[in-house]
Order: sequence, then structure tokens, then C-alpha cells
Amino acid sequence: MVMDTARLYTVSELSALSTVTVRALHHYDRVGLLVPSERSPAGYRLYSSADVERLATIVVYRSTGMSLADIATALESTGSERRRHLRHQIDLLDARIGELTAGRDVLTRAWEAQTMGINLDPDEIFEVFGDVDPLQYADEAEEHWGDTDAYRESHRRTSSYTKDDWLRLGQQSETVEAEIAACLEAGLPADGPRAKRAAEAHRRHIDTWFYPCSHEMHVNLADMYVADDRFRSRYDDRQPGLAEYLRDAIYANALDPERAFTLSDVDELREFRT
Repeated sequence: MVMDTARLYTVSELSALSTVTVRALHHYDRVGLLVPSERSPAGYRLYSSADVERLATIVVYRSTGMSLADIATALESTGSERRRHLRHQIDLLDARIGELTAGRDVLTRAWEAQTMGINLDPDEIFEVFGDVDPLQYADEAEEHWGDTDAYRESHRRTSSYTKDDWLRLGQQSETVEAEIAACLEAGLPADGPRAKRAAEAHRRHIDTWFYPCSHEMHVNLADMYVADDRFRSRYDDRQPGLAEYLRDAIYANALDPERAFTLSDVDELREFRT
């Protein structure tokens, strides 16, 4: 508020100066929160510079959500009592900010999910994904693959999935990854029959739920699982060395003699990606 300290303000002038309504100023007077220092001969309220400063403090306190009763207590208390009261209000405000921030995070997550084709409400997102953010790399994925048929097909499919679909998808994903980890833990070779079956199940899982995933496409993904630290850590956090083991099993499965996909195809893919 910009004021002239040498003058008195009528209630209308103070309202224009502070943006507090005349009705509110009248109420503040009635409850003793802001009593004008003077009255005109006709009985009209007149506010001094000290009154204006007090109103400025009231406006700040009100902006934090403090009640008029709490504001009155804060203004009338002194010394340690006032500090204690203000500290309590700060703690309440911090709690409120935390609640609002958490609420905003939930709504943002739901909005991002809708944008990416995950049509679940906030409670369902938490039930399906828990603390794992399914959209952590959504922007990056759209930037790199947004113009590809695979990305568009994945978006088309997932946009129709219900909560039950996502839960079933998650359960199947866990089963597939658990089998790959079990092969590694058992010391089975990555090019052995069980590991190759696990790799094929991994490919079919992607092919079924997200987009057509040929063996060539699967080899591309296998390289990314190792080269990208985020994907590597996702698998290796489950079991050390799992990312490389999965890559090797995917290669072995793709190069199975029963398929037309050969080692030369892998070399061509590597050269193309380079």
C-alpha cells in the first residue's frame, strides 16, 4: 500500500488503497480487528497511517488462510507469545503447502497419464503402479519415437486399457522378468533353451500389449537395455548382470536357426543404428 502518512483516509479511500472491500472494513471495525483511529464530525470512519499499516498486516495474514480470530490474537500478543503464535501459524501453513503440493503432484500425474493414453484416475494409477512413475520418461519417449508407427500403436492400445488390463499387464511383466532372473540365478547359459524361451516370452509380452515387436525390433531394444543406464539399472537393480543376460538371451533367441533372422541381419541393424 502506498500512503500519505500525514493524512487520514475515509473507509472508501482505504478500500481503494488496499483492495479490501468497504463491507469487510466495516466488519473488521465491528469485531475490533481494525478500529479507525478517528471519526469525522459526521461520525464517518477515518483511518491513520498506523491503521493502514495494521490493515497491511491483516491482509498478509489473511492471504495465508489465518482466521480473523487468529489474526487478532497475533496482533495483540507481544514478545515471545507473539513469536510462538506466529511459529504455530507458519507450521500450519507449511502443512497446508505440503498437502497442496501433494495434491498437485497427483493431479499432474493423472493429467500426464491421460496425455500418454493411460486412462486411469489418480487412485487407479497409484493402485496399478504404486510408487513407480510410469511416465518418468514419457516426454523423452515422445521426442525420440513420437513419429514412429510403434509409438503410435502403443498409444492407441494403451489408451483403451482399463485398470484391470494394466494390473494384468503388470502381473505378466513380473512373471516374464522373474523367469529371466531365475535363469540367470540358476547359472543357465543365455543361449540355452530356457533362457531363449524366456526372451521369446519377453518379446511376445511387448508384442501383445504395446506394439508389433519383431525379432529385429527386439534386438534393438536389447541393445538399449544395456546402453542406457536407466534401463540397465532397472534390470540390474533386480539382479546384478540381468540387463546383459537379457540382451544375450534376446540375441540368442533372435538368431535361433529356426528363424530367418541371421547374424548378418544383426550386423546390418547395428550399422543402421550407428
